[in-house]
Amino acid sequence: MQGPRFSVKPRRRREGKTDYRRRLKLLRSKKIRVVIRKSIKNTQIQFVDYKESGDNILISAKSDELIKKFNWKYSTSTTPAAYLTGILAGKRAKDKGISECVLDIGRHPPVTGSKIFASIKGVIDAGIKCPYNEEMMPADDRIMGKHLDNSIMAAVDDIKNKIIGGK
Repeated sequence: MQGPRFSVKPRRRREGKTDYRRRLKLLRSKKIRVVIRKSIKNTQIQFVDYKESGDNILISAKSDELIKKFNWKYSTSTTPAAYLTGILAGKRAKDKGISECVLDIGRHPPVTGSKIFASIKGVIDAGIKCPYNEEMMPADDRIMGKHLDNSIMAAVDDIKNKIIGGK
C-alpha cells in the first residue's frame, strides 16, 4: 500500500508567515539579526540570536515606549516614531555589547523610504553596524517629521538627544 504522492509544506510556509530560504540565508551569516515588524499603530524592533532550541531575543523596543518613557505626544505609527524606536533599540543593543547585525524584515516588502528603513536608519545612527542600501532610506526631512508638522521636528530632536544621552 502506498501513501500520498505529495508532501505537506511546513505550517508557517503554508500560512505565508515564513520564507525559509531567506531565513536560512540570514542564519548562515551567524550574525545577530535585527528583526523589524510594523503594524498599523506600532513598530517593534528586536535583536535576535539563533539557538538550536529556538531564537533568543536579546533586546526589544516598541514604539509605544516613546509615549510611556519619553513623553512623545504624536502618533506612534509615523516615520519619525519608527526612527526614534530604532535609535532606542540600537542604544540598548550597544549598551549590551552588540556591535553589528543583519536586517530581517520578514515578509514585509522592501519599499523605498518606508518605516522599516527609517527604523534601521535609527539603529545605524545609534552606532550599530548593519549592511544597508542608502537609496532605500527615507529622506532626512521625512525622518525628522517635516512632512507632518513643524512642531514635531523639535520633539524628534529632543527625544533623540534624551535617548542617546541616556537620560
